[in-house]
Amino acid sequence: MKSWIVILIAGLIASCSSENTIDEKQKAVDQIFADFQNGMPGAAVMVIEDGEIILQKGYGLARVSDQTPVTDDTNFRLASVTKQFTAMTILQLIERGQLSFETSLTDIFPDLPEYGQVITIRHMLQHSSGIKDYGPMSSMDLGRQFNDQDVVDYLMTLDDVDFKVGEKHVYSNSAYVTFTKIHEKITGQPWHEYVKENIFDPIGMSNSLAFVDGVNAVSKRAYGHTVEDNGNILETDQNKWSAMLGDGGIYSNLNDFYKWDQALYRDQLLSQNMMDAMFTNQKTNDGIPMNYGYGWRLETYKGMEIHYHTGSSIGFRNIYYRIPSKNFSIVIFRNRDEGSEFSSLEYAHKMVDVFFN
Repeated sequence: MKSWIVILIAGLIASCSSENTIDEKQKAVDQIFADFQNGMPGAAVMVIEDGEIILQKGYGLARVSDQTPVTDDTNFRLASVTKQFTAMTILQLIERGQLSFETSLTDIFPDLPEYGQVITIRHMLQHSSGIKDYGPMSSMDLGRQFNDQDVVDYLMTLDDVDFKVGEKHVYSNSAYVTFTKIHEKITGQPWHEYVKENIFDPIGMSNSLAFVDGVNAVSKRAYGHTVEDNGNILETDQNKWSAMLGDGGIYSNLNDFYKWDQALYRDQLLSQNMMDAMFTNQKTNDGIPMNYGYGWRLETYKGMEIHYHTGSSIGFRNIYYRIPSKNFSIVIFRNRDEGSEFSSLEYAHKMVDVFFN
């Protein structure tokens, strides 16, 4: 009898100790995001461990003008965190035999200048294509926001790339924007519909979407803000680049992102072999590691191998940070692009320091 009492007391002590530990960690996280409270543009933060959400909280406001608070179902523009979804849609086509890693740009777009003959899908996935950035398009006045087709049209006017294909890793928004038009040409389906039917719907991400103004609508939407040095808060939600899809046009929330996180441990959306390829460190022609897979950045922190991606656009700063060996993930969405002390990666590191001290 006494032995059972001892076991019961020990269990209660362990449970209380665990709860205290989580409470302490929550307080530490609250301190990290103290600058996102009290009427400020906000942040949505989640920590997942062994398939369970152990911390989930909204800070501050989704829209300052109407004082809407950030919650776990507030939808943020993911910016370049979108690239992991874009990469997966391309990998799905490769797995189905509709495309290959060695398919060239001119195989898809025969009218593209000669430089497209040596650029492959693999080069574009790993950011080694040398495709020029679409930034110079800013001088064009279309009377509307740029879209993905505009970027393909712009590439048609160029004579060359920025460097020899495969020579180095240089981050390319142009490549990932072009992926949506490649995808549409092969499937005949608008990309925003495809990603819904082949990624969001199968895993239950019912409130996530690739936003196309006038076609679909973002529910419970976070609006982007800029906090100026003098403390003024401006709503800076959109600019001329914000309508592009492939490099940053998905909106999602913490509840849906938990489902995405868990799907990455299964082969529901891709085979395990292709999932492994997605997280494999790519190399240049000279064998130099890129610290990038297909739509994912790679790093080592505190001796742990990390898969992550940041996302930055006007009004938004985000990061999704995974430690697969620990079954541990951090999601941080922020709807402000200035006025905070740390970069997205620094916020993730601070969170890791709380849980792995």
